[in-house]
Amino acid sequence: MKRFHIHVHVDDLAVSVAFYTKLFAAEPARVEADYAKWMLDDPRVNFAISTRGTKVGVDHLGFQVEDAGELAELSERAKAADMALLDQGETTCCYARSDKHWIVDPQGIAWEHFHTLDSALVYGESRQESPSTAASASACCAPRGKPVGVPVKPVGSACC
Repeated sequence: MKRFHIHVHVDDLAVSVAFYTKLFAAEPARVEADYAKWMLDDPRVNFAISTRGTKVGVDHLGFQVEDAGELAELSERAKAADMALLDQGETTCCYARSDKHWIVDPQGIAWEHFHTLDSALVYGESRQESPSTAASASACCAPRGKPVGVPVKPVGSACC
């Protein structure tokens, strides 16, 4: 079964952990000096925050899967949608060792598909990937695409 993944870059980790802990009515599954993650079951979401980004806001979206078969299925879907696939294989990112690949949608939003294999003591690896696509990968996390960029709603403005 798949779990939706959202990664958000924040300015102040402690303030954000306190906020999301109250919002989700749940403690984070993991907290580090620069990172926190909630593994929610209702809805099934892997919600992560970190201070490692260049711009505050939603960084990337994705799906976490439970086995290699589901990951292969997502890879085939991406290929069928004519999306360039950046296959990182087994890598360390966000304090986890995972098998993963990335795609960037037509708007430039990075999507991560991954199967977590184990936890890790470090945030990410220092090696650079060389994708055959125009999207270049950082040592960890998302290929350089356009951040999702969810704007902050001004006080007193109408919703939606």
